[in-house]
Amino acid sequence: MEQVILAQTDTTVGFLSQSPQRLQQIKMRDTAKPFLKVYADFKMLRKDIRIPPIHKRRVRYARKTTFIVKDQAFRYVDEPNHSRLIKKYGWLYSTSANESGKNYDETFCQAFSDLIIEDYRGLSEKSASKIFRLTPSKIKQLR
Repeated sequence: MEQVILAQTDTTVGFLSQSPQRLQQIKMRDTAKPFLKVYADFKMLRKDIRIPPIHKRRVRYARKTTFIVKDQAFRYVDEPNHSRLIKKYGWLYSTSANESGKNYDETFCQAFSDLIIEDYRGLSEKSASKIFRLTPSKIKQLR
């Protein structure tokens, strides 16, 4: 069984795992709603997702930004503390650490986490990332 990690991400406190089923159970989330995939290695990201050439530079240098290409949400993270964790696994599914539609609750999150990683930043709810949909010729901001 894949473990669920509770950690401060580049944006907010989140659950991380390579098992979308475990994250869906914890968050009580609709199975049709996919999870964000986070990468710390740009080469690995490019192997998994074909980024339209016009947007490659934008994706590589964006901070706290989620992109969607063909209904696949992803984020490239270059922030040192968070990327070090992700590099150990190659990539991780990520979601905010709360029940769907609710705010962060420390006891809830700790109860469902197999591993808790807390650094000097602590664990705190912060603003979510910006979201952009990328097509071969356009970009559209969703959040």
